[in-house]
Amino acid sequence: MRDAEHFRRSYEANETPPWDLGKPDFNLIHTVTSTPIPPSNALEVGCGTGDNAVWLAQQGFDVRAVDVSPIAIERAKAKAAQSGVQCAFQVLDVFQSRVEGGPFRFAFDRGFLHIIDSDEVRREFAETMSGYLEEGGLWLSLLGNADQMRRGPGPPQRTAKDIVTAVEPHFEILSLVSTHFDLHRIDPARAWVCLLRKRT
Repeated sequence: MRDAEHFRRSYEANETPPWDLGKPDFNLIHTVTSTPIPPSNALEVGCGTGDNAVWLAQQGFDVRAVDVSPIAIERAKAKAAQSGVQCAFQVLDVFQSRVEGGPFRFAFDRGFLHIIDSDEVRREFAETMSGYLEEGGLWLSLLGNADQMRRGPGPPQRTAKDIVTAVEPHFEILSLVSTHFDLHRIDPARAWVCLLRKRT
């Protein structure tokens, strides 16, 4: 698993890491608007510089967003201020500390679940996410798709089986769609868009 230091160093060494789009991911926009998912108390894990959290706030969500990188959180706060919205951004490692402010109706991660290599730790993380959500709460997760044969670098890749094994004990899978990440590339990496509902 890519640890907290990897992401801290990425922001320290690079003005714009490859996952930092400068805009919300179209997969989030499409899912929230087409499902639809009404505004509610929301959590984003691994929020980076805040583009997705800011977009959710602009739609009326009450957003708490966390990331391990102080630099990313500073930039996220600046983006929220510039956009005129309120988001509760916090430097926090979800493997070390608990996020306050729940329970949440909606949770989102773009590429957080897929950085976990261990089946056991993915299951533990899914259990943690379930604990953050209220009964019937929704979790939208974007993950690298292992069905793509890549020759170069890219996000970690997971199979559909990896996802099901991790989440099924605690979540009902509402949809698992093969698409691609919103990236500044001609050939963006394949992705899974997974919408889950907490089991009652």
